[in-house]
Amino acid sequence: MTEPTIAALTRRIEVLEAEAEIRRLQARYMFLCDTPCPDFSVRDDAERIEKIVALYTSDAVWEGVGEHYEGQFGRAEGHAEIRAHFERFWSRDRDPALVLNAHYLTSEQIHVDGDEATGVWIHLQPWLFTDGSGVLRSSRLHNAFRREPEGWKITRTRTENVFIAPLPDRFATDHPSRSVLTAES
Repeated sequence: MTEPTIAALTRRIEVLEAEAEIRRLQARYMFLCDTPCPDFSVRDDAERIEKIVALYTSDAVWEGVGEHYEGQFGRAEGHAEIRAHFERFWSRDRDPALVLNAHYLTSEQIHVDGDEATGVWIHLQPWLFTDGSGVLRSSRLHNAFRREPEGWKITRTRTENVFIAPLPDRFATDHPSRSVLTAES
């Protein structure tokens, strides 16, 4: 093989590896955001939030945009504000409390440009609360990523509402109070 061919193949492999790492990073973020938390190694919500924050660069932004999410979710910049954003989701004072939230990702598009990348997804998630109420949300995500010395990190989470649909009360009759899926057997 010629030097240019080897260089071109190397660049293609680097892009494929970056896409795979970004895909795992986005999936890890969603996994940690599910309620109940399916990561058996996470002891409590404070630890879960720290694991989520660790996925972000120190200058990252988490924001809800558009007519439905801008006012509801707002904008959080940096680790401290992103941490506070997630603390509100799993606050013990939240009434009704969130008992189930699961993320389903689809329509993936990842674009890598050297040490930076963007990713677009559509996701669907049911939200169920202790009072039996629930909503089904769909959002479009347009996120950004940067390769850091320790690997790829999220630099921006931007979420825009596609739709919100109320679910009938007690829509889901059976759901776990905690996840045991990844528990050691």
